[in-house]
Amino acid sequence: MIKLTWALIAEHVDEWTGDDTAQGAAVLEAKVGAMVDASGMRPETVQHWRRDFLAPVVESLRTEGTAALARGESWSNAAGPLLACASPVC
Repeated sequence: MIKLTWALIAEHVDEWTGDDTAQGAAVLEAKVGAMVDASGMRPETVQHWRRDFLAPVVESLRTEGTAALARGESWSNAAGPLLACASPVC
């Protein structure tokens, strides 16, 4: 079991718990992406935000995060105003 938490600085904190890191990455991408899409930012700013902040954190969770969690370790990554952390849950 994995607990994934994330924060958008001064905006929002959320979490997800489940068994599959890939599913957690999809949830993170969908929920944060929806918030960014609804933020009122210009479309080019939304694209920049997704490319430079969200995508690197999601990719890190899918790769380094999956490996760390498989070893029973925690993982965290941040890009700009986005911070995400995942830990094994006993």
